[in-house]
This record gives sequence, structure tokens and C-alpha cells, in this order.
Amino acid sequence: MDLKKNLIPDRVKNIHLTAICGTGMAALAGLLKDMGFEVTGSDQKTYPPMSDFLFNKGIKVEDGFNENNIFSAHDLIVVGNAVKMDNPEINKINKLGLNFCSMPQAVNRFVADDKKTILVTGTHGKTTISSVIAWMLYVAGLDPSFIIGGILRNFNSNYRLGKGEFVVIEGDEYDTAYFDKGPKFLHYDPHMAVITSVEFDHADIFKDIDQVKKAFDIFISGISQKSTLVAFDSDKNIDRLISGRKCCVIKYGKNTGSAWGLGKIFYAPPWTFFEVLKQGKTFKTFKTGIFGEHNLLNTLAAVAVADNLMIPNEVIAKALESFQGVKRRQEIRGQKRGITVMDDFAHHPTAVKETVKAVKLFYQNKRLIAVFEPRTNTSMRNIFQNIYPLSFDYADIICIREPPLLNKIPVYEHFSSEKLVNDLQNRGKDAHYFPNTESIIKYLENTAKPGDLVLVMSNGGFDNIHERLLKSL
Repeated sequence: MDLKKNLIPDRVKNIHLTAICGTGMAALAGLLKDMGFEVTGSDQKTYPPMSDFLFNKGIKVEDGFNENNIFSAHDLIVVGNAVKMDNPEINKINKLGLNFCSMPQAVNRFVADDKKTILVTGTHGKTTISSVIAWMLYVAGLDPSFIIGGILRNFNSNYRLGKGEFVVIEGDEYDTAYFDKGPKFLHYDPHMAVITSVEFDHADIFKDIDQVKKAFDIFISGISQKSTLVAFDSDKNIDRLISGRKCCVIKYGKNTGSAWGLGKIFYAPPWTFFEVLKQGKTFKTFKTGIFGEHNLLNTLAAVAVADNLMIPNEVIAKALESFQGVKRRQEIRGQKRGITVMDDFAHHPTAVKETVKAVKLFYQNKRLIAVFEPRTNTSMRNIFQNIYPLSFDYADIICIREPPLLNKIPVYEHFSSEKLVNDLQNRGKDAHYFPNTESIIKYLENTAKPGDLVLVMSNGGFDNIHERLLKSL
């Protein structure tokens, strides 16, 4: 590939996005469409909610990668990070000598160029924090733009093109593209940044935790002295990374010495009431539909950002009470025969643990059935084989599916769902192994009872298990 063509020309009209159905790429496609560009796309597999989202935007999406999807009339090809060098569309781009770029390059050019960027980074919580910040800015009348890795229910969108000075971007540490192996977040120059956590993930990209820390080290080193970094206070990796930095650092979390902390918390479903402390003193008690300690800490980070931007706490309170959440984040998909089906994106063992705990503590009177699909490039590997058994302590019944894409992983690295179930049973848990989605649905048909909550966790579509289960109950 000719890297001299890795640029965005001055005049652009027709844009094609290869691997358009990723959350970030779909958001970019919607933004470009709204800006008046002619937008098309292609992807290997399409599934809701992104497939529905793109269809409703009037964006034509070809199913599968094919040279015939690329034309000389395309002024620019945006290449998603899931695309490999041997992709047939890449071959066609090379043959035609077309200009191409990565998603972050396109975001910088078309969205963030003249705005103040609020960048949210970290292993966990990025989507929730980004979404809450975006909604706070909107309620404050600041007309923000945003591009986020989940669909905000308040906007029914994962992007927005506003006229205000701020843009909220979810900053991913995953690699940018096959021709740019650096993390996506290195492309942005934040006015404010958030870092939530630094743990090992993305085993297909990073060899070990040291490589992950190196990526974040490069990112933090590049933050301007005039910028502000809001950092979680109970992560040892973050503590080391932020030490001695030139930018202003504001800490939030669990430590009494931090600028921002949580005070008293009271659950009254569907509401959570929680006290926020600023410099150890009560800032305000808020009411929100968000629940779980991890999510309240995420919300705390958003409050810290909003206060730094001089948003009054009364406006913050209005935003938190009216925030409707993010699709695929503790999202109730439906109820049938008194059985509630909830969807969540959790896949990393820390996220699974915190999500299961949060749901159980919030819905204390319900029997919690946790259904988990190990589907990511990390969770299908045996890296966390001995960690996952600790993630389901608050579940009453546990259903573990066989990883659906093990053929993509070297045999010696395979994660074993059967071993996980055996380990859970040895811990006294009511755990069950399933070879496929159909067998899980059949089991739940016979096992789930009125009053139960079925928590489905996967970063993918999980064979549309939510709708299929609701129909079969």
C-alpha cells in the first residue's frame, strides 16, 4: 500500500467506510452523512443495533467485503481497524490509487478540527462516562458534538454534530488500523482527558500489561501542560503513570485525599441517590437511574469534568436525573411471564464481576441468572482462565457458552468454558456449560421463573439471544 495516499484530500464528496458496523465507524458514517457527504459502507457481518441504525440513516451497507464495493468515484476510503491487509477492498484501493485514512484521522479532520476535545480513556467505563458528559453538556445548553462507542438512549444515537465548542470522544487504546498500529487515542489532542483504569486487555494487540502501560504512558506524556487529566485514584498502574506529569491532574474515586469522592449511597429502585464529595465536603446529593458502585464512580468522573467546565451543580443534577443510559449497558430488553431479560456489554473479568455485583445488589429480591459468552479476542484466550471463576459470586445461576469463534485463536491459547464451569461448581456455584445459544435458550425456558432476572453478557450479538429468549419464554 502506498502510504503517500494515506491522506484526506481538500475536496471530498464520496466516502466509503470499510468495516462500517463497528460502533465507532458507524457513528462516523452517521456524522459524515449528516454533514452532506455521500456515504457507503461494507462489513463482514451486520447485526443490531448498528445495522438498524445505518439502515435508518439511509446509508447503503454491502454485506461482505468485495472489490466491487470500491469505485474510482470514491474520494476517500476510511479503513476500520478490523480490516486486514489482504482484504479484497484494500487490493482494489491499491489498484485504483485511492486516498485512504483511519477512523481517528477522519474524526480529527471532519469533527474535532476546531473544537475542544474531551477524551475518555481506560480499560473500563469509557462509554458510560463519555455518554454522561455528553448529556451534561447538552442539558447545560453547550450544544456538544460527540462520538461514542454505544448508543445513548437520550439521543438514540452514538454521535452528534453540535455547534458548541466541545466534542466528547471515547478514546480507545486498540490499534488504529493495519497501516497504523498505534492506539487510537494517540491521534487526539485533548482539552480534558479522563483515565479510568489500566488493565490487561486486547490480547491480540498487546503482549502483556507492560505494553498496555506503555501505550497509556505515551498518551499521558503527550497531554499538553494547559490540559487537565481526571484520573481514578485506586489503580496502581494509573498512580505510576500520572506521577510527575506536566498537565493538571485531578483525582477521583475512593481515597479520602482525592479531589472528588463518593459519600452516602442509597438505592430505591429504579433510582439511586448518591452523595458527591469535593475536597472532602458535600458537593451535592444526586438522583439517577444509574446503579452499581462502578457506574457511580464513572458518574463521579463525569461530575468532575462538568464542574471543571463551570457547569452548575443544579444543571448536573438535572442531567443525571434525566439520563436514560446507554444501549447494551444494563439495558432491560424486555419482560415475559415476570422474567426480566437484561443486556450488558461486559466481557473483561473485572467488568463481568462489577456488573453481576451491581445488578444483584440493585435487584436484591430477584434471582439472578448470569449468561456469559466469551467472545472477545482476549476472553477466548486462556489468559483469564483462572480469574473468571471469581467474577460470578453474586449470581444465583450461571450459564457459560462455548466461545463461538475459537477457530480464530491458536489451540494452545484456547479458553475453556467447560473448565470455567467446573471451577465455578468447585466454588459452590450453580453453573452450567452450553455448546451453543440454542441450548441456553432451551435451558432457560425450563428453568427461569417469574421474578427472575436474566443478565446476558457479551460484546457481540450473541445470536440475538435476547429477543429469541423473550419469544420462547
